[in-house]
Amino acid sequence: MITMLGSPRRCCDGLTRRETLQAGALALLGGMNLPTLLRAEETRQLHGRPGKAKSVILLYLLGGAATQDMVDLKPSAPAEFRGEFKPIATNVPGIQICEHLPRMAGWMHKVALVRSLNHKAGCHNCLPSYTGYEVPPPDQHPRDTDPPSMGAVCEYLHEMNRSESFRSTPAAYSDFEHRATRERHAKERGLPAYVYMPCWLGWGQVFRRAGPYAGFLGKRFDPLTTECAPYGDNDAPATSPGYPRIVRGEPYLPNSILTGDFTIDRLNTRRTLMEQVDDQLRRVESQAALSSFDRTQQRAFSLLTSSTMRAAFDLKSEDPRLLERYGRTLFGHSTVIARRLVEAGVRFVNVTWDLFWDRIQIDYDAWDTHTRNFAILRENKLPHFDQTYTALLEDLEQRGLLDETLVVVMSEMGRTPKINSNAGRDHWTYCYSMFFAGAGIRGGTIYGASDAQAAFVKDKPVSTADICATIYECLGIDPDLPILDHGGRPHPIANGGQAIREILGD
Repeated sequence: MITMLGSPRRCCDGLTRRETLQAGALALLGGMNLPTLLRAEETRQLHGRPGKAKSVILLYLLGGAATQDMVDLKPSAPAEFRGEFKPIATNVPGIQICEHLPRMAGWMHKVALVRSLNHKAGCHNCLPSYTGYEVPPPDQHPRDTDPPSMGAVCEYLHEMNRSESFRSTPAAYSDFEHRATRERHAKERGLPAYVYMPCWLGWGQVFRRAGPYAGFLGKRFDPLTTECAPYGDNDAPATSPGYPRIVRGEPYLPNSILTGDFTIDRLNTRRTLMEQVDDQLRRVESQAALSSFDRTQQRAFSLLTSSTMRAAFDLKSEDPRLLERYGRTLFGHSTVIARRLVEAGVRFVNVTWDLFWDRIQIDYDAWDTHTRNFAILRENKLPHFDQTYTALLEDLEQRGLLDETLVVVMSEMGRTPKINSNAGRDHWTYCYSMFFAGAGIRGGTIYGASDAQAAFVKDKPVSTADICATIYECLGIDPDLPILDHGGRPHPIANGGQAIREILGD
């Protein structure tokens, strides 16, 4: 590789002028193409810190969880800030969390808390937490110019790894070979690399939110998104804003059941007929829309005929006692399926605790607790989260999967330090918490600190890009891996974030 000398000053896109000139030199020599970039970056990641996580399960708490009432309590603050909950000791000396998370307290030796997360990209903007991109958007709808989410990057690399042959040193090859074999087997079983449950982000509000998508990588790298039919208990009290019901239901694959006389043989025949036009399609394969259509059709066929995929969503085959342990809720059932998916080889699985109101009135608030914050957390959110989260950790550990699965819990923002007149907390992005557990994480640790009222960062600020970089690092993916936008410009996948190495295991 030719290295061009230049100023180390970073441009606005996170690249140095020297790196830009280096890329330009490669282009002049005809060497700057996608396979070259990917091959070079694969070699970089293999020569760097090996990733311990084979898969990620992201538990996303939509609405902005009041993390100062969960994992960063301030018992010495004035009453209008500290709230109603008391801290309890965990199984790690010196770390306390909320009294309504007693099961989680017994798993703190596997958990790393980050208490200094912040951004200024706007309230309820989900794009930063999925991509690390912290520029305020004109609105919160997805665009094809958005940077890709972490899951979409995993889907992209999954496809590239399948089609490109990478070389590495013998020392690094065994780990890469193991991952490549696992991904190949997942592909052969009709499994995508990225699954999003239980519905598209904002479905319950009839408001599609940006964040989980592939952006400028193209829709063909969007997640496989499930559908759901949420419902509440018939004997539950009437619901209204501030008085949520428990959300029941299961996620399911869209169009995954062949009905009537539409058999696998007929589906295969239809596929054969479609393949007769493949030669014509290949001539214009480089067109993004047609490429997306072709890959989507292939994925749909794979899902329809994949016994592995359908089995992962078949909760009737799961031990009823385990389902009770996770909780008979939409969030609990989705999380069980997430474990089954990573066990089958899916790389990145998202489970969102969404709100459901505009389509069906069950839970107006989700984690957006403007009113009755403490009652909602105490009676509805925290008990079920505590149950499902710890069931997942326990289940993964018993199956030997926790050491190779990274479990991430986060929201798009936090909540105000001061309690409002409705006993709620409002929107706040200037300081909040999230946490990791499992593969690649040094449990029993805390990174960063908020001030005495959980209002602003006191020590070691963390950006959403740093969170994304940490997740990539655990996966063994270089956070500085460049991907090309529509204009052919390279962008680092973590948008300049730096992994939080203090919480990473040896």
